[in-house]
Amino acid sequence: MNTALSPDQRADMVIGQMTLDEKIQFVHGTGWGISNVIDARSNGGAGFVPGIPRLHIPDINMTDSAVGICKAAIQGRYATLLPSTLGAAASWDPDGAFLYGSVIGREARALGFNMSIGGGVDITREPRNGRNFEYAGEDPVLAGTMTGELERGVKSEHVMSDIKHFALNDQETGRTVVNVLLDKRSMRESDLLAFEVAIGIAEPSAVMCSYNLVEGDHACENDYLLNQTLKKDFHFKGWVVSDWGATHSTVKSALNGLDQEMPGDDNYFNAPLKKAVEDGQVPMTRLNDMVHRILRSMFAAGVVDNPPIRSVVDPFRGRDDAQRIEEESIVLLKNSGNILPLKASAATSIALIGSHADVGVLSGGGSAQVDAPGGNVIDPKPGPSPWGESIYFPSSPLRYIRAKSPQSKVQFIDGKDAVAAAKLAGSCNLAIVFVTQPMTEAKDAATLSLPDNQDALVEAVAKANPNTIVVLETGGAVTMPWVQDVKGIVEMWYPGIGGAQALANILFGHVNPSGKLAVTFPKSDADLPHPTAPGLEPVSNGDSHHEVRPFDLTYTAGAEVGYKWFEATHRQPLFPFGFGLSYTTFAYSGLQIDNHARTARLTIKNTGFREGTEIAELYVALPSAALENYKRLVAWQRVTLAPGESKSLTLTMNPLYLSIFDVPKDAWQLLPGDYKVTVGPSSGQALLKATLHVRP
Repeated sequence: MNTALSPDQRADMVIGQMTLDEKIQFVHGTGWGISNVIDARSNGGAGFVPGIPRLHIPDINMTDSAVGICKAAIQGRYATLLPSTLGAAASWDPDGAFLYGSVIGREARALGFNMSIGGGVDITREPRNGRNFEYAGEDPVLAGTMTGELERGVKSEHVMSDIKHFALNDQETGRTVVNVLLDKRSMRESDLLAFEVAIGIAEPSAVMCSYNLVEGDHACENDYLLNQTLKKDFHFKGWVVSDWGATHSTVKSALNGLDQEMPGDDNYFNAPLKKAVEDGQVPMTRLNDMVHRILRSMFAAGVVDNPPIRSVVDPFRGRDDAQRIEEESIVLLKNSGNILPLKASAATSIALIGSHADVGVLSGGGSAQVDAPGGNVIDPKPGPSPWGESIYFPSSPLRYIRAKSPQSKVQFIDGKDAVAAAKLAGSCNLAIVFVTQPMTEAKDAATLSLPDNQDALVEAVAKANPNTIVVLETGGAVTMPWVQDVKGIVEMWYPGIGGAQALANILFGHVNPSGKLAVTFPKSDADLPHPTAPGLEPVSNGDSHHEVRPFDLTYTAGAEVGYKWFEATHRQPLFPFGFGLSYTTFAYSGLQIDNHARTARLTIKNTGFREGTEIAELYVALPSAALENYKRLVAWQRVTLAPGESKSLTLTMNPLYLSIFDVPKDAWQLLPGDYKVTVGPSSGQALLKATLHVRP
């Protein structure tokens, strides 16, 4: 208990006092649910590992927490629903990501948890992935930075953090049987780079290995992923925890880098691991390493010295933080004729249509599902939110739009009848159509098209009223066949408990939109590397149950993910990565490159008539020797400017982000040559160009 010692020293002192049974106890959970007296100490969260009271080592109580603390309703408690992490990534704001994590950390403590198992950083290779909403977009540098800062925020509250799902768990369909095939250079420059960046920033307590196979081996017993890459190359000091049920062996998993099996029970890392250690199949030094990694992470995060103290979550503070994050996350995609911002006026009549916008906002499903206070607002029932249902939270767009323009006539219709919706829209000055794309863990969308004939609804309303605005509540990119027929498009993602307040502030100009897309929006599924989502065809096993048969998935796009794929294949997206509009305008000028410091200096000026925040994005195309035909995001910076104000920015180009992975040398290499630098407001618009010279 000497806090002057390092976490590693303290962990080794504890291990020296542990019995073999106590060590084994620490490397697995106790199973699904509460089943015995020891489990009675569990919070009923995602996982539980009993501590060792005689050595002052506390229990590990884990909570799912991708977008807020899950299963709070089991305790009769409340937790804040934050915007989707994909939405937060659209803010491009590392400080906002840190705030996001700190909300999760402080509410986890208040609910008695000392470990968060959020931190998803699987990049958007498959835009129809049901879990994209709890990840951070398609670019490894942006996703890694935002997730790393989020997890730093979690740890700042003395809660252990986790980053997942390691690795290449980029779709949900067949996630337990799919064998991902990808060459090592592409792997290191895309999916694994996102983890490398995030882990370098956050130094997380744990990394969760995924369900899928990679090059023939399950991720949780994959020597290349866990030992060679994560622990050796990334210098990861924490422990590897399996996804729930993702362990498939005892000896192979232990030797190839898995440190803890979850949810545990009597499977691989309980009695079988004890026997393997006693028989010499798993060396005692390896078991000690597994336990050391867990213990040192507990000391490093402060959960031994500063254990959680149960208290009451402050719902108002949580809502305010969620609203602030959402106000930076909303992306204005179209604003023809400056239809936005709206003006409060007694002469204005507004039709609000669709998606339960009278009562609430949509949330994402699966293990990321936060319990809605009072139950699903469209079908209120007390208790936990049911798995598989679309859960709406009580943040009413109708209420807050009316509050912004109390003299306007604002009417709502559910949109189930497109003819009736069009009739109401035609009788009003303005129509706002809310459309949704419900997404959840364990299920991918078959297409990027909006479900439930919502495209037809938008088209009918737009035909009846030329002043139509569409608000998107989606888990990621969607197609928009009506894009030319509407005047305004606003992407609000899954916006969290403060979502309607944030949206109203954006619509009426009390907040100037600053978000920019963290994913490319394609025009159609045909533009994707895999036009049809792989593995979606279920195979009957002879009864009423259907399952996906094991299959190989070759990522033919390699490192060309998202905007890199579109550029390499000369395809035009619907909306490019990094795109987002403002109610003001900005001018870029004076790009200068410092070859020695590898920095870019430029000036941005607000040329409009209201304060606004711009995100300057710097991309680099590598020399021809790199054999790449796309550019990479390397740096960015948010800058807030008053009307007419100018600021000088200096963007640093991290050598790692400029390098290629040399497979024969098993190392990153910065090639000599000329690097083409572009800076602008999105990946699709290069306003400034220059050259960085890297000498041999």
